[in-house]
Amino acid sequence: MLKRWPVALLLFFFACTSKPRTHALSGEINWIDLTYAYDSTTLYWPNNTKPFVHTTEAEGITAGGYYYSSYSICTPEHGGTHLDAPIHFAAGKYTVDQIPLSSLTGNAVVIDVSAKALPNRDYRVSKDDILQWEKENGAIGEQTIVLFRTGYGQYYPNREKYFGSAKTGPEALPELHFPGIDPAAADWLVKERKVKAVGLDTPSLDYGQSTDFKTHQVLMGANVPGFENLANLNLLPAKGLYVVALPMKIGKGSGGPLRIIAAKTE
Repeated sequence: MLKRWPVALLLFFFACTSKPRTHALSGEINWIDLTYAYDSTTLYWPNNTKPFVHTTEAEGITAGGYYYSSYSICTPEHGGTHLDAPIHFAAGKYTVDQIPLSSLTGNAVVIDVSAKALPNRDYRVSKDDILQWEKENGAIGEQTIVLFRTGYGQYYPNREKYFGSAKTGPEALPELHFPGIDPAAADWLVKERKVKAVGLDTPSLDYGQSTDFKTHQVLMGANVPGFENLANLNLLPAKGLYVVALPMKIGKGSGGPLRIIAAKTE
């Protein structure tokens, strides 16, 4: 369990050193985990043929009489709750280890489009969805982390319900049906709101039927990282949030497993 005072000091440091000014958390911090555990149920993009593998290297009482356990893991970069580094779709942009911590921590909002996305598996979050949210909640400030709730997190880890197809391998790709973000909306967030990161509760920033992954191209081209397969967005309010999203620091990585948490600031 995290000690209260080091976390508070850490967030106070972020609040005092980043621009625009962020909220410092104080007192009891109730973190909400937006991360799925990595295990045998972890979902990967259909063309990732290797699943998460957890191998026991040692486990039990040693000759010295004490308990000891050690394991090895193997996983593709992109699967489960993970980060897409800008290099994933944009040459010369940040790799995982190059992303500034300021791009992975800060004020956040949640835009709920589930009422439109759940009836339409091919729904794409539009600029109008964002403007409607702003009409009700106020303009999104610069350098905000924007999370979209489509409602599809309720299907994880059921591959068929989550991806729209139970198949794996290249033959599954034409059958993928899940919501994503329209490229025009992504472009607007980058240019007009200067967001620092974008995430959602589906397998991809682009909707399932995308073949050019234009939303990825837009965000990654602006050095904006993405968070995919987020959990528990239904537990978050629309605004007044602070997010910490720290991936495994993989040298030259295009992505990696992500532990992402959120706390209310209001």
